[in-house]
Amino acid sequence: MLAPQADRVMTLGEWEDRWQENRIGFHQSHVHKMLENNFDKVLAGRTGVRFFFPLCGKAVDMKWLADMGHSVVGVEISEKAIQQFFEENNMTYIEEPVPAIPGAKVYKSSEKNISLYQCDLYNFSSSIEGQFGAIWDRGSLVAINPKDREKYAALIISLMASDCRYLLDTLLYNPELYKGPPFFVPDEQVTRLFGERCDIELLQSVDAMTDRQRAWGLDYLTETVHLISPKSN
Repeated sequence: MLAPQADRVMTLGEWEDRWQENRIGFHQSHVHKMLENNFDKVLAGRTGVRFFFPLCGKAVDMKWLADMGHSVVGVEISEKAIQQFFEENNMTYIEEPVPAIPGAKVYKSSEKNISLYQCDLYNFSSSIEGQFGAIWDRGSLVAINPKDREKYAALIISLMASDCRYLLDTLLYNPELYKGPPFFVPDEQVTRLFGERCDIELLQSVDAMTDRQRAWGLDYLTETVHLISPKSN
């Protein structure tokens, strides 16, 4: 099923180049509808939730959450993306080294509870910022190299607090027609990656086809959102 994309690799350098050259069609200038639509399910009545954003880019969702009193930790390889996030939202920030991750930096907002780590995602761990009550994965699992998915799922599970609500946004299309990214992630793979340790609920599945995807050569595109939470043992 994954065969057409199984060996596709995007290096971190290629992602950085996309930011440098402003080839960031994946960035949205508004809060993601799938987050808004399913937000109550993610919060589950909680306030002051700590959110983790893997491969956060400059997602405006982070400011939206912080404005509501939640805290946000993101990881992103592109320094430009992080700086643009703060500049475009008129936020001041401080920059510090991260002793536990050689070469990494953390950018912390002076006004809001937002900390963005500039490093390779796989160098991040719960020893850096503990575990999280929520994770919003909009363009992360679909962006990582398909062969790294087991490693990715293990990292995400390790970052989940016992009450964590992990909102996962994936894309279904014919992978014979487009090489990615974003990559095709079928529901059965979500189950394979997370089902042993977590409960998985399909929340929403919508037709997400636009002219942009038609230009990729696709004939259909379905956007799917799952809510994943650790099994209570």
